[in-house]
Amino acid sequence: MVTRSLDIGATGMLAQQLNVDVISNNIANMTTSGFKRQRAEFHDLMYQNKIRPGSTSSDVGTIVPSGIQFGLGVNIGSVYRLHEQGTMQVTDNVLDLAIAGKGYFQIALPNGDTAYTRSGVFQLNQDGEIVTAQGYPIDPGITVPEDAEEIIINNSGEVLVRLPGQVAISNVGQLQLATFQNPSGLAAIGDTMFLETEGSGTATVGNPAEDDFGVIEQGLLENSNVNVVEEITNLIAAQRSYEMNSNVITTSDEMLQTITQLR
Repeated sequence: MVTRSLDIGATGMLAQQLNVDVISNNIANMTTSGFKRQRAEFHDLMYQNKIRPGSTSSDVGTIVPSGIQFGLGVNIGSVYRLHEQGTMQVTDNVLDLAIAGKGYFQIALPNGDTAYTRSGVFQLNQDGEIVTAQGYPIDPGITVPEDAEEIIINNSGEVLVRLPGQVAISNVGQLQLATFQNPSGLAAIGDTMFLETEGSGTATVGNPAEDDFGVIEQGLLENSNVNVVEEITNLIAAQRSYEMNSNVITTSDEMLQTITQLR
């Protein structure tokens, strides 16, 4: 039926519109520190069976080898994140931290929840606590003495400071990282932060450079892992697909006009 092709074309246009939304968000965040790009995955919709494959075609038991099935269109099956490592950018800011390898920084939110992020843009607040740009402290919290002359954060996540009149450096805290069985199951809440869900599994917490955890790099930031050339290519492909689905609707409409003009 012609109306079936109208519905199919409409599902294709809606799916490609959502695809363009995903691609545009990737491009918009191409300079966002710690951002992980997303990709839309498409699934075909259920099928209408006129003759079911494998059904009998006669009273002697002959089997229909392929049958007749009509697809009813397409839908977005999932939009998931690709967590490959982004490139490193040297900033020389002592509180800019990057994770080389697996792991997320833990952030204590005002409501008591723990958020997770790959963005290592940190600062000191009025109390000397290491916090995010929004003022949320890292977890576990670390406070740097007001008179600290130098802050050193090594690959193992130890926060060391040099105090006036002291030759030896002092340890004021230990950064910890969290990993997940399924990072794609984390729920994004904005500000490059995520929350744990049943889909991600429970966080495994440990010190950097131990077991399967990444190492901390001081004075660097992890760039977004968005590949601009790839995203532009995907955007062009989505636009062409959208246009072709639009042509399906236009052609179906012309066929309907022909039918209504029959006498």
